[in-house]
Amino acid sequence: MIRLITRYPSRKLYDTEESRYVSLDELEVWIEEGQEIRVIDRETEEDVTSQTLTQVIMERGKRDKKFPPSEVLHDMIRRGGDLVSSGVEQFAHGVDKLIQAGAERVKPLRDVREETQVLRTRLEELEASLTRLEARAPADSSTDVYPMEVSDGPGKEPDDD
Repeated sequence: MIRLITRYPSRKLYDTEESRYVSLDELEVWIEEGQEIRVIDRETEEDVTSQTLTQVIMERGKRDKKFPPSEVLHDMIRRGGDLVSSGVEQFAHGVDKLIQAGAERVKPLRDVREETQVLRTRLEELEASLTRLEARAPADSSTDVYPMEVSDGPGKEPDDD
């Protein structure tokens, strides 16, 4: 659920869920924990979420060494939203490639699963046939009911000794 924040002309931020003023640091913690926020300007009712998130990033940059390099920030300003959009598109394309590669790896497994099922069904049929044959056989198992002839190889007849 998206948490609604109201920004007053004094730039104070008001959390409508908890009915209290909040800081940029609190917004940062919520976002890190996975909370989505939406910031609305109280006077104009304009969505100012992007500007507020930029402020959160700026505040983090003042205290954190892991801030984006100035070259990246210059490019963002020069290109506007194009830099971010192209990055998102590249990311989406990469994810699509990974999904496709995963699907290609799964297909042989799917084929093996289908073949295994066919073999399992055939084995069950053979076991049922064997059970039927055993039920017809005489009770004395000491005699060989189904004598097997041994041949000298494929297509050869057994030797008559």
